[in-house]
Amino acid sequence: MQNNQLIEKSAFLKDLSISEFLLFFFYLAILLVVKIFVLWLLRKFISSQKFKTQVYPVIEDVLNWLVLYGSILFFLFYFSKEKWLTTSFYETEGVEVSVLLIIVAVLIVTFASRVTKAITRYVMPFVYGQFDVDLGMSYTINRLLYYIVMFLALAISFTTVGLDLTALGVVFSVLGIGIGFGVRNIAANFVSGIIILFERPMEVGEMVEIDGKIGRITKIKLRSTVVETLKEGTLVVPNQYFIEQIVKNRSSAQMYARVMVSVEYGSDTKKVEHILETATLKIISLRDEISQKQAEVRFVNFRNSAMDFQVEVHVGDVEMKESLESQIRHAIAEAFIQHNIKLAKETYEE
Repeated sequence: MQNNQLIEKSAFLKDLSISEFLLFFFYLAILLVVKIFVLWLLRKFISSQKFKTQVYPVIEDVLNWLVLYGSILFFLFYFSKEKWLTTSFYETEGVEVSVLLIIVAVLIVTFASRVTKAITRYVMPFVYGQFDVDLGMSYTINRLLYYIVMFLALAISFTTVGLDLTALGVVFSVLGIGIGFGVRNIAANFVSGIIILFERPMEVGEMVEIDGKIGRITKIKLRSTVVETLKEGTLVVPNQYFIEQIVKNRSSAQMYARVMVSVEYGSDTKKVEHILETATLKIISLRDEISQKQAEVRFVNFRNSAMDFQVEVHVGDVEMKESLESQIRHAIAEAFIQHNIKLAKETYEE
């Protein structure tokens, strides 16, 4: 009896026609070519910068929507008379799962994802502008909105195909106990991501310093945060790092170009300070982008056979900081040679 049922449920596979599928994909390829051709025409004959930056992305998104869901609807219409589309191949608690039912579930999830992204991209910025919502808070709201909608969409799609969410929760709980130790870091980063989104110790657009590298936060995800640095490229930092480690927020604090210099013990400290200040002022006087034409020189420390000095100049951004520090070092090296000031030799303590 069971064998007969299996044969009946798998009989629809015999009705599959390779030629029909090939013809369907041929029509689908034509649809994709038409979309690409339309976008090419728009880029070719409309040169307005406003159109390219504001109108064209919307048209491209709309065409992508039309192609995706048009293809799915065309698939359902093209094979509407085929038995394998509606024939049940699995049954659970009175729900007969078929190819059509699975397609509907996938449609629910993908449609929810695309609608949410469209709303956060085109509608929410207008709302944020009306209520003066800052960049960090708007990003947090967008992420939370996306996660809530996707959770509901997944729950609906699971219910559609007959999955018992209560039973599914029990299964995940058992699996969680078994693999909890293996994924504890992932779980910790996930919880840290939620804390960051709600408490907002740092926000998208802010400058932070991580292991001596300064970069701008471009994206905060549930597991990790993406930081774009000037030279080191993109850093993907686990969210747990921001909760457990001391992270310097460079956005609110003033930024300085700093140069450390160690000279031999016995050198004239006042003379060294004067040389450092003169060399630094010579450089910053030539930089128009530096508003404060002053430098702070401090005698900061004694070491074995060495004396440490620090030069500080207020700057506006990281790129200016690095280039200015290099120029100041060149000027100090030249000035020390002229005045016969010797750098301290490296000393190592037990």
